[in-house]
Amino acid sequence: MTFTESLRKENDAIFKEIFNHPFVDGIGKGKVPKEALKHYIKADFEYLNAFMHIYGIAVSKSSNRDDISLFHDQIGFVLNSETHPHHNFCEQAGVVYEDMQGYPLPPTADHYIKHMMYHAQTGDLAEILCALLPCPWTYLEIGQVLMEKYKPNGDHPFYPWITFYAEAEVRGLTGKLCDRLDKLADEASAPQRIRMKEAFRKSCQLELAFWEMAYTCEEWPVKEGVMQR
Repeated sequence: MTFTESLRKENDAIFKEIFNHPFVDGIGKGKVPKEALKHYIKADFEYLNAFMHIYGIAVSKSSNRDDISLFHDQIGFVLNSETHPHHNFCEQAGVVYEDMQGYPLPPTADHYIKHMMYHAQTGDLAEILCALLPCPWTYLEIGQVLMEKYKPNGDHPFYPWITFYAEAEVRGLTGKLCDRLDKLADEASAPQRIRMKEAFRKSCQLELAFWEMAYTCEEWPVKEGVMQR
């Protein structure tokens, strides 16, 4: 069993909770509250901005051009391709994408970003990968699970979103991250592998929490005085 295979097995319960979450399952059913969709888009736009910054830190810690190319491609995917599923959500929520940008992060999204940034600043390349990987990996499997469970066609309201994450590009990019992480894990010490597993597991937990945050429209306990951009 490879290192990433062991990560997937150890966190299977979290993956299953994500697949069964009412927001995620609602995508498959074609029924998600509009306010939840809007809350998700607002938070995910800022989250993905931070995600690209963390890939940039990974570039700065890369010692060869293959790694630089890997993270460069991931940044390009987020910047140029991952807006498409956002537009699908915006269409179903009846909002303009540009109007969903620039909002302060809800607590869970704020925590998630700072968790990844901590590992990016204090950890090595393997640790950064473990903090980043659950995002593309869970979305890939969400797309695959929803395709298998609901078999959506072009008339499904979230067909563009589901097929985007289920298709070959996401699978290919995620596979490259897994392959690189497996090679780094082979060179890691036992204490390093423990930190790597902890980073991966917490990111899995926060992926689940992110869906809950969006579905419940989570806000800070006291809104007054929250900084606006």
